[in-house]
Amino acid sequence: MTITHLVTHSGGFHADELLSSVILTRLFPTAEIVRTRDAEWIAPGPGKIIYDVGRDYDAKASIFDHHQRPNPLREDGQPFSSFGLVWHHFGHDYLRALEVPEGDLEEIHASFDKGFVLPIDLMDNGVLNQSEAGPMLSALTLPALIESLKPVFDETDPGAEDRAFLNALTIARAFVEASIQRKTAKRRAKAKVMAAIETAGSGHILELDMGMPFRSAVEEAGADHLLFVVNPRGDDWTLGCIRVGNDTFENRADLPEAWAGLTDEALEQASGVKGAKFCHNGRFIAVADSREAIMALANLAVKEAIAAEV
Repeated sequence: MTITHLVTHSGGFHADELLSSVILTRLFPTAEIVRTRDAEWIAPGPGKIIYDVGRDYDAKASIFDHHQRPNPLREDGQPFSSFGLVWHHFGHDYLRALEVPEGDLEEIHASFDKGFVLPIDLMDNGVLNQSEAGPMLSALTLPALIESLKPVFDETDPGAEDRAFLNALTIARAFVEASIQRKTAKRRAKAKVMAAIETAGSGHILELDMGMPFRSAVEEAGADHLLFVVNPRGDDWTLGCIRVGNDTFENRADLPEAWAGLTDEALEQASGVKGAKFCHNGRFIAVADSREAIMALANLAVKEAIAAEV
């Protein structure tokens, strides 16, 4: 069946139908978005996908609403929003449209569902409150930012809501596609990092041929002996620390305290390494002008970290 119309409700928009539109417009780029509550439009029929309106969920009839009772639930009992329903049925095809490798499809689909789609579902259904992000961040959650793209209260032009929806769609698309691209890149990086871990052997320094996500691969490999990571960056080389986990800034080992905040000659003098250029005051990254210099700094950092454990 050729899809000619993507039908959702008119009026104020929310994250769930906007993000659903990101998925559906990628898969059906020639289809027209119709924002309406007209009974004839929101009734299932040929050529239409209806979402977040219609008070029914029937994938065979291409209607994906979640406001009816009983409302559609995930296998674990958590509620779907229209975004979750659309992702559930169209997510794999969407990832293929973005040229995600087939071998990565299931993992990226599940990861995006858990980390991106599910929070939208829960917030839209009132199960998760934006305030749980904390008082400083609640206004910066994606649903809150999407809400901020609505017309202001006294913008009374009848077309204002639809124009704002289409403008917000472009922004939302950028967030979704960037997230997928990063997840795909992380999968590519994993193979490189695993090979570098094998090369490192029992050493404490992980050397990569460029900057890339590495911590999850290090944890998966159980490479607890690795303390620092080095890689080229432009004309320089960097030495970085490895955090103990995703939810903390604590490192397995910090760079030497004597290097903190130093640059150029001062850092060369403090470290004894010619070509040392910079060490952050937070002692989590240092820079040198060559691989030889950065490896010398890394070995000094390892020696001090091991001595401190004794």
